[in-house]
Amino acid sequence: MTQEQPIKPRVTLTDQLRVRTRFIIDPVVEMLARFKLGPDFLTVLGFATHLLFAYLIAIGEFRWAALAIAALSPLDALDGALARKLGRKQGGFGAFLDSSLDRLAEIALFGGFIYYYYTQDNALMLAVAYLAVSGSLMVSYARSRAEALGFQAKMGIASRVERYVLLVAFLALNLPHILLPILAALTYFTFFQRMWAVWQQSRDH
Repeated sequence: MTQEQPIKPRVTLTDQLRVRTRFIIDPVVEMLARFKLGPDFLTVLGFATHLLFAYLIAIGEFRWAALAIAALSPLDALDGALARKLGRKQGGFGAFLDSSLDRLAEIALFGGFIYYYYTQDNALMLAVAYLAVSGSLMVSYARSRAEALGFQAKMGIASRVERYVLLVAFLALNLPHILLPILAALTYFTFFQRMWAVWQQSRDH
């Protein structure tokens, strides 16, 4: 593979959902554009919802947290769509803000688990929660760093959408003690999947 042959991006679950939910997202984006709401406002609002998720998890209201995540996390899809609708420059400050607050949102969300298990005096689950949030951050970091170096790293079994699907499912079942070990294992596995993929691409250059 030469530098002149771009790497074909992999289709992720996020990409598939964006296409399949366009009939819902597009009218909402049209309305937001008419009210002149900026995509950065939606980005900050999306982060604020994670403080609510974290609070519900911290007090042990896992089923309410599942409902809130299912209802409000789709906001994450609107800021980028609105930016494209308004003709905002790709890769500008809005993209930086979105990426940064996404990571901060995940830290806040998992902070809810850490606080909950701290109050339960459960050292083992505290450690598992730490592994889950660090693995989640490493998955995102691997992609951003790889793309900065000209590689593709969207692959893996536990990208952001998949992680949130697991969150909703297991919190709805009131099984956080099952959820967190699964997330810890899958996120680190995904991180190494991306590392392996980038290594393979680097050999082809």
